Amino acid sequence: MNNNQKIEESDIERAKQVLKIESEGLELLALSINHELSLAINILQRVDGRIIVTGMGKSGHVARKIAATLSSTGKASFFIHPGEASHGDIGMINANDAILALSNSGETPELSDIIAYSRRFKIPLISMTSFIESSLANESDVTLVLPKAEEACFIGLAPTTSTTMMMAYGDVLAVVLMQRKGFTAEDFKLRHPGGTLGQRLLKVSEIMHQGDDLPLAQGGELMKEILPEMTRKSLGCVGIINDKGRLKGIITDGDLRRHMANDMLNLTASEVMTAGAHTIRPNALASEALHIMNDKKITSLFVANEHKIIGLVHIHDCLRIDLT
Repeated sequence: MNNNQKIEESDIERAKQVLKIESEGLELLALSINHELSLAINILQRVDGRIIVTGMGKSGHVARKIAATLSSTGKASFFIHPGEASHGDIGMINANDAILALSNSGETPELSDIIAYSRRFKIPLISMTSFIESSLANESDVTLVLPKAEEACFIGLAPTTSTTMMMAYGDVLAVVLMQRKGFTAEDFKLRHPGGTLGQRLLKVSEIMHQGDDLPLAQGGELMKEILPEMTRKSLGCVGIINDKGRLKGIITDGDLRRHMANDMLNLTASEVMTAGAHTIRPNALASEALHIMNDKKITSLFVANEHKIIGLVHIHDCLRIDLT
């Protein structure tokens, strides 16, 4: 084994050790959660204002992420830097807000002004710390205690396991709050209108063709009338409906090829159509429509509301918004 291979093996072994230590920390955290969590959730759920998340150093970086997660899952939140708070930003905190303060030691001096401000104006203070007897914990209305766990840093100094547990506890707060509030995929979409997340939550009704754009016929028309309709609508198909608007069948490019040698232009649409076409609900996700089309090896899917055809979604519509 050459020197490079030895170094590589050592790196891999260290990486596995880091993840093992941090995962053990998360297991300890799961075992340590108690009624204090519900008390914290009660405060966060009832607050009329915003959730102010604060912390210094690595705890501050975690606090920024927690604030972002809470905001994106339905609870207005923002991060305040403790140092900036002491120089005027503390005025951003209102009496109807709640504060979530992060400090592994619970003795971060930069937090003292925010703590004092919260006590003076009776603003609910939730702390997250590893030390229940710390100054921060003693001043808090609710303390979320992190268990004592080994840092993954091999010299035991860099915040690693402790910040991972903080981050995970922040996710716990956000997800439990979501559950309490009955947060839905539609709520999530409202807060993520852009990017892949927003696109994956688009409904069929938001991308479907409808009204005059729909290629529809009754079935008695001759194919020489149907072909111009297919060409004009450019969706590669025509749906055949009954007098109640229900789908009887569909004519696709494949049906045209199969009947090409049968004096097709003088056949009726009902004679050429394939019966029993697939449909989808308007409130279904567009990603579900794409899955059906890929699974059935089709390129168009009619949209039915209480069995009546109201739209059509084409596979190109799904690919255009990158649902893959």
